[in-house]
Amino acid sequence: MFSKKAGNVDNPKFEKIDTLIGKGTSFEGNIIANGTIRIDGEIKGEIKAKGDLVVGESGRVDANIEGRNILVSGKINGNIQATGKMELAASAKLYGDIRVKDLIIEQGALFKGNCIMETASEVGGVGSNVNLNKITRENIVRESIVKERTGI
Repeated sequence: MFSKKAGNVDNPKFEKIDTLIGKGTSFEGNIIANGTIRIDGEIKGEIKAKGDLVVGESGRVDANIEGRNILVSGKINGNIQATGKMELAASAKLYGDIRVKDLIIEQGALFKGNCIMETASEVGGVGSNVNLNKITRENIVRESIVKERTGI
């Protein structure tokens, strides 16, 4: 879905971009979109996309995010739920918890938070009842102990 080099957000193998928040633009509120969103400006609020999400190097997001495939080259403060692949490019800074199917982190990227990796059916889609605020260290430790004991 993404190009081999995740940091190349100018020419990723994406479906067409339906919504663009350009550099120098700031937006406060909720975005609900069926297609692909690219953010090169600033957003505060909440993002729910049935399609993909790209946060360019100049992108700054302070929001909880739900989407299919997510590519981050900029900065995000918030929790993320991706039903597909999530990539953090070398320039990415992510502060928040994530729930994903597949995760790729390039050398140099910064990620401070918790990560839960699941199958696509476990992750759920946009509008699912998954509550990212319930991702806690206690739950992650509990899941690790269960996996260790059961050998799964």
